[in-house]
Amino acid sequence: MKLVTLKNIAIASAFASITAFSTAASAADYVIDTEGAHASINFKIDHLGVSYVVGRFNEFNGTFTYDAENPSNNKVEVTVNTASVDSNHAERDRHIRSSDFIDASKWSQAHFVSTNYADQGDGKAELTGNLTLFGKTREITIDVEKYGEGQDPWGGYRAGFTGTVALNITDFGIDFNLGSAAQTVYMDLVVEGIRQ
Repeated sequence: MKLVTLKNIAIASAFASITAFSTAASAADYVIDTEGAHASINFKIDHLGVSYVVGRFNEFNGTFTYDAENPSNNKVEVTVNTASVDSNHAERDRHIRSSDFIDASKWSQAHFVSTNYADQGDGKAELTGNLTLFGKTREITIDVEKYGEGQDPWGGYRAGFTGTVALNITDFGIDFNLGSAAQTVYMDLVVEGIRQ
């Protein structure tokens, strides 16, 4: 009877070790695939109440950790080159880079670091973190949805997500008057990462 008990304890201990390893292995680190242009940071902002100006930031980099078993372990860090703003109109882009707006010569980078990932089920989540823009840091929450994951044709493994967030530019000290509707910038994020 004593031997059976010891055997059961040994089996339970081995099973616990395997389970712990499997859970730890489910967490993985990814590099956002900007080199292959499989990620984008896009925006739109009201124009005169009749349409939107749309654009993107062409240069950024980042990493994320994705853990399907323990979503609270998920985290993201992204750095954006603010001078890479591109609205497909050279004169407007010069104005956006000026001190009226993002002041890219003074604040050359924007930086986001997540602080919390709240799983909402069905692949959806709220990603909260600190965005530093124009020398000011504010907490924002991004609505995130997992798009998919799997092997790629080159022997790697990828995971992809989309995200949306509305930013009030006055929160970051931009007070150039384009009307109240133009104070909100709608961000549309597409992130594909390569597992490391």
